[in-house]
Amino acid sequence: MSFCSFSIPLAESSVSTSFSLCSRTPLKVPPCNFPGALNNIHSLTGGRLVCYGGGANFCRRFYGLRLWIIESLNLWQRNRKCGPAHEFKSIRSQEKDHLANHLETTSSCEGQVINLHNDSIETTSTQPPEESSAQNYGPDVSTEVVTSIESKAFQRTHSSSSSIEDSKAPSLCIAVIGATGELARGKVFPALFALYYSGFLPENVGIFGYSRKDLTDEELRSIIASTLTCRVDHQSNCGDKMDAFLSRTYYLNGGHDNKHGMSKLNARMEQIEGKSEANRIFYLSVPQEALLDVASCLASNAQTQKGWNRIIIEKPFGFDALTSHQLTKSLLSKFQEKQLYRIDHLLGRNLIENLTVLRFANLVFQPLWSRTYIRNVQVILSEDLAVPTGRYFDGYGIIRDIVHSHILQTIALLAMEPPISLDGEDIRNEKVKVLRSIRKLEPSDIILGQYKASTGDKVDVYLNSLTPTYFASALFIDNARWDGVPFLIKAGLGLIKHRVEIRIQFHRVPGNLYRERVGHNIDLATNELILRDAPDEAILVRVNNKIPGLGLQLDSPELNLLYKDKYKVEVPDSYEHLLLDVIDGDSHLFMRSDELAAAWNILTPVLHEIDRKNVAPELYELGGRGPTGAYYLWAKHGVPWGED
Repeated sequence: MSFCSFSIPLAESSVSTSFSLCSRTPLKVPPCNFPGALNNIHSLTGGRLVCYGGGANFCRRFYGLRLWIIESLNLWQRNRKCGPAHEFKSIRSQEKDHLANHLETTSSCEGQVINLHNDSIETTSTQPPEESSAQNYGPDVSTEVVTSIESKAFQRTHSSSSSIEDSKAPSLCIAVIGATGELARGKVFPALFALYYSGFLPENVGIFGYSRKDLTDEELRSIIASTLTCRVDHQSNCGDKMDAFLSRTYYLNGGHDNKHGMSKLNARMEQIEGKSEANRIFYLSVPQEALLDVASCLASNAQTQKGWNRIIIEKPFGFDALTSHQLTKSLLSKFQEKQLYRIDHLLGRNLIENLTVLRFANLVFQPLWSRTYIRNVQVILSEDLAVPTGRYFDGYGIIRDIVHSHILQTIALLAMEPPISLDGEDIRNEKVKVLRSIRKLEPSDIILGQYKASTGDKVDVYLNSLTPTYFASALFIDNARWDGVPFLIKAGLGLIKHRVEIRIQFHRVPGNLYRERVGHNIDLATNELILRDAPDEAILVRVNNKIPGLGLQLDSPELNLLYKDKYKVEVPDSYEHLLLDVIDGDSHLFMRSDELAAAWNILTPVLHEIDRKNVAPELYELGGRGPTGAYYLWAKHGVPWGED
């Protein structure tokens, strides 16, 4: 550690000493500024005295002298050629029993003694007295004077107008574009608040709402306050945290001119940020038709130059391959790929994150994960009557809404080769290889459905359109690992139960010695790994087992890890998970442009057939099991739907 000390020439009869810094403005040092200080001044040869502090008592007294000298000289205003005499940095002492705080002075004169002779400065190197051990720290020990000025106190002396504001300035600002919409009010703001009270957002974060409505800050706070809740495990100080979060929330009316509106948003964010560095996240919760205008105006008028900018885009990401390509091209003309985060909340579920953990962190599964042992894979997402479809669904349908992003991304994570690391780009590199390897869909391998509903069912009625509410298909991945293995997809709305799961069925045991004990249905003896997200999150493994008792009868029970029984924690919402990934810059659950294009190439031919009315959805009863054609599909591939 280096030190900076003053060597002051003083005669024994001196009452005051004249000295100057950088040959400017002589200064008289009255003796009243040295009460008790002479006890801490040690004599050196040549009639010079070097100040070394004997402890915190002298440091506090010397602190006043130090500030007085700096103020008198106006050192930072008129002496820029010499540079700052000292910069002050406070450090924590690890010896808590002997010294509460130990402040180290670092400056341009480290390791030097400043000799003050008459009106000039001479700097010569010297060594401070040998440091005492931590055990010998005490008020009578001679240690070097450490100037106990913290950085904020120092800034108040020289730039008092901005220091307090800078300390409160946010290091991260998050703007929700479309702040008064249903998605923002119901999902985005509650997720941001959950991250805030859990400690995953900075205390001084800035939250900005932007829309066309004429609201004030307080009115926006009132709107979103009704949607904010604390989880059971975060009830302590919930009210205080909520008040703090709302106080950091601001509103801006962007009007109908997004260019002007984004300029106003930028000005408001800069006002809150002050001069400090701050990063920005923009959540574009806007309709598809408004996306390009909003994104273009944001890129030109609202990005910060003092940190990174990240843009979150909601699905759907286009209508087909052509429109998606045009959208991507426009976005990449304004932003870099690494700035774009295409979000699908279903990919934020714990089930999806657990796919790679199960595959690559468990030796028992690694050698089995191929066509050699796996007979088929089923990805099932069925929504019951209680799940609203959303007003935007008509015109998009289940293919664009669920299959394109959630289902295909799930298959990509499930089937990809091991990435070289857990870095987002490495994982996305492997995912896109899977998507590009998926065979072109044949019409005979597709089942479309649409539920029959009446106005009394309190759900959207689509009977006047061909918008599918049900999609089933058999996909094949043409690579060495998965050649010939059918990936069966089933996604539908208005079905008998809410179920989200992945079922991996293994081949039958070759030459099974217990074949006769299994019964007439050999499929019941097939081992199966089930990853369930709903209704209750669980990992289940179906194994063959002897039924207790006399005789030899086999059963196929499920060994289960039920999360609600094993882990006594409330599972965070998927938006919390994905927003935290954006803050951390983790992109592996967000679709890159090449993944987007590969997914559209798989589904666009099907969409065109629907648009040309060459394929019509099969009607099914609301609250039923879906189109009967799905059962013929699995029979064609010799695979039963696992959930049935």
